[in-house]
Amino acid sequence: MQPPTPATDAPFPAPPWPEFPADQAHTAEMLLRYEDVAQDGRVTPLGVVPSMSGLWHYALRAHPGQRAAIAQRIIPIMTRLTINALEAPIRVDRPVESRAGFLLARDGDGDEARIYLNVWAELRGAAGRVGARPPGPPVLAGQLFAEHLYTRPFAPPDQRRVSRLPGEGFPEVPEARHAAPPATAAAEAPPGARWLDELAPDPAEVAFTLDQTDSNQHVNSLVYVRVFLDAVQRRLAAGGHPLAVLSRAVEIAYRKPCFAGDRVRTHLRLFEAVDGALGAAGFIAGPGEEARPRCYVRALVRG
Repeated sequence: MQPPTPATDAPFPAPPWPEFPADQAHTAEMLLRYEDVAQDGRVTPLGVVPSMSGLWHYALRAHPGQRAAIAQRIIPIMTRLTINALEAPIRVDRPVESRAGFLLARDGDGDEARIYLNVWAELRGAAGRVGARPPGPPVLAGQLFAEHLYTRPFAPPDQRRVSRLPGEGFPEVPEARHAAPPATAAAEAPPGARWLDELAPDPAEVAFTLDQTDSNQHVNSLVYVRVFLDAVQRRLAAGGHPLAVLSRAVEIAYRKPCFAGDRVRTHLRLFEAVDGALGAAGFIAGPGEEARPRCYVRALVRG
């Protein structure tokens, strides 16, 4: 799969789209939900995320390397998700095309290395908005990068690091290198931005139930994005900022999962980007966990 035309307005950095081996890429047609596209036709960041689902179902799940790793209880856990939703309006009532691929990489050498499964994906839809006019040609609506760290989640803590894979279908040690940013980088404002207020807790505490969980036996990874964006909206409203805005980019770094029954609170502060767009950055933590939160998040909104 050849690299696509890169988005030029991505506010949060991600590794550039590489070329993928044929068995490590997938293109699929899919349908959006109405909640994936705002009233003006722009896709939401969460609406971009399903663009990598076909890759997982049809390329990764059947890949001999992935099957060998799972057989040894070596699991790729998502550690970072960077989403860039673009400005072109698309038709929610027409199929969209998702293109995605994955590569393996390492961050060091020997027993201290860690191995990553990195995913890139993009979403294209028919230009236009719901109505009587015929749909336009396909346009790029969003892109994402998802970083996954191979680990042994069911092993004792001192045995969870994975520095080699089984070597069946995947190389034991990938040649590619990946310099993973620290998780705390996802709580920083982008270069050139200025802070508008101080870091402070959101007034709302969130209590998770089974409604927020998935088959991985913990709170779904996208729930944290929804929780953070809800807190951003409350902070914008409290500060008298315009509310006719839509989230356009999100970066989240995961550190520790939540489970049904856990209670968390978002801590955030607003920033103004160099182009005047508003954003927020912070973290989500349980009581007393502020020094080591569950995840770090930042988001950008535009009118």
